[in-house]
Amino acid sequence: MATQRQRTAGKRNIRKAQQAARKKRTIAHLPKATRRDLGRQASKARKRRRGQLSGRNLQDRTRQELYDEARRRGIAGRSKMGKWDLIDAIRKAG
Repeated sequence: MATQRQRTAGKRNIRKAQQAARKKRTIAHLPKATRRDLGRQASKARKRRRGQLSGRNLQDRTRQELYDEARRRGIAGRSKMGKWDLIDAIRKAG
């Protein structure tokens, strides 16, 4: 049997969890413009995976795609580079 102190602590924990759930911003609670932009980005990424955007600009590629390109070209230090660092290194490698 739980003590009064344990019951109080349990109720406090439940209230905190409920508050956190209310504050949590899921995609459904984001502004409409943000949701629309996220949908466009996802659509663009799907097209890339299907190969419909071959020959596209480096800045339109994902970091993972740039990393794969850097690996193919043998660029050293690529695992520690960010997206724009990878773009610069690929351009310098020619």
